[in-house]
Amino acid sequence: MERKNAWTEYSDKDLKEIEKLCKDYRSFLSAGKTERECVKEIVKKAKDKGYISIEEAIEAGKPLKAGDKVYAVCMKKTVALFNIGKKGFEEGMNILGAHIDSPRIDVKQNPLYEDSDLAYFDTHYYGGIKKYQWVAIPLALHGVVVKKDGEVVEINLGEKESDPVFCITDLLVHLAAAQMEKKANKVIEGEKLDLLIGSIPLKDEEKDKVKLNVLAILKDTYGIEEEDFMSAELEIVPAGGARELGFDRSMIMSYGQDDRVCAYTSLVAMLDAKNVDKTSCCLLVDKEEVGSVGATGMRSHFFENSVAELINLCGDYSEIKLKRCLKNSRMLSSDVNAAYDPLFSDSFEKKNSSYCGRGVVFSKFTGSRGKSSSNDANAEYLAVLRKIMDDNSVNYQMAELGKVDIGGGGTIAYILSLYGMEVIDCGVAVLNMHAPWEITSKADIYEAKKCYVAFLKNA
Repeated sequence: MERKNAWTEYSDKDLKEIEKLCKDYRSFLSAGKTERECVKEIVKKAKDKGYISIEEAIEAGKPLKAGDKVYAVCMKKTVALFNIGKKGFEEGMNILGAHIDSPRIDVKQNPLYEDSDLAYFDTHYYGGIKKYQWVAIPLALHGVVVKKDGEVVEINLGEKESDPVFCITDLLVHLAAAQMEKKANKVIEGEKLDLLIGSIPLKDEEKDKVKLNVLAILKDTYGIEEEDFMSAELEIVPAGGARELGFDRSMIMSYGQDDRVCAYTSLVAMLDAKNVDKTSCCLLVDKEEVGSVGATGMRSHFFENSVAELINLCGDYSEIKLKRCLKNSRMLSSDVNAAYDPLFSDSFEKKNSSYCGRGVVFSKFTGSRGKSSSNDANAEYLAVLRKIMDDNSVNYQMAELGKVDIGGGGTIAYILSLYGMEVIDCGVAVLNMHAPWEITSKADIYEAKKCYVAFLKNA
């Protein structure tokens, strides 16, 4: 059944709220291009709303009570926020979970080399990308270099107008006849995604003159030696901030909207929540784009351990209480869906696609082909959510990712479902997903925020 376009029913008040929300969202996107930068922004906003860290709560030595707000951070890349509710933990929590990592290109640990009077960083791409989309565009460098003495040097270069930018080069069309015959996944291969970073040689040197000049600049600007790259995390992302798209300014074009569009709207809903019955949680994690692995991914024990600490801080921890809390919780796995693109209609099944401007998207299942590696939400939970959405005038739609045998994808939903809790994917439709620049509708961003607020209050 076809869902209506949300723009047709907005009042002047709604339109003002949309513009304010989306202006703040663009600022968040522009400031948070890496997981570390996102966590820094999230913690700042949480503190402004009265949240304290779990460590501060432990140090205070006082039991937490309803209305208290705490957060936990894992390795500066994953964060969980909790708003203590009136009901006991054994009745479960209402959880909004999204990821804050995005496809990108990472700098290797032995990256710097020179070839033919040009200096490069050797790279390794992160997540699912079309490699050809990342060449011949301005790129920025974000991340940290940690020295042996523990000093952390932050790098953010390529975003200001006064900054230089970087680039991955492509073959000129005049010589590209053979290249153009290759399959799309071979047009640009992974080892050809090296970043061009300089071309001026250092005087009075005989070998690697350009490389040595780059090292001299890094030493002078950041105090970095070549060996410091061994303990660095440097991410290559598109240069430039989030922008409005269209004559009507109805959309946002930016890097990293998968999944920061859901992360930000989840965060805003969480920070707005007051006097909740059930404890509410906003869980924003790393490593989803590479399988949710590692200490900062959803597969780690960070979330479970944080909930255990939380219950303990409320004065009555037991393992069975923790297990009951997780089992009785409800979650929206706040992740994006593929927006129907009429220019590529062969990849979509129109009746079960998500559309820009028609509201937040619920995906009963994800996975690929025969629902492989999928969470599949139960019908009873969907009925509860339908009532919450309708009671709170939220525009929403139901969708799959694409045609059954075309491909597919997954989210963190199936990992949380292992606790026995009710989980469903719920997010914003995105055009150009996983491209350097992705597109969302302002209306869908607004409806996602409304959806998450209603969920935290009523689930």
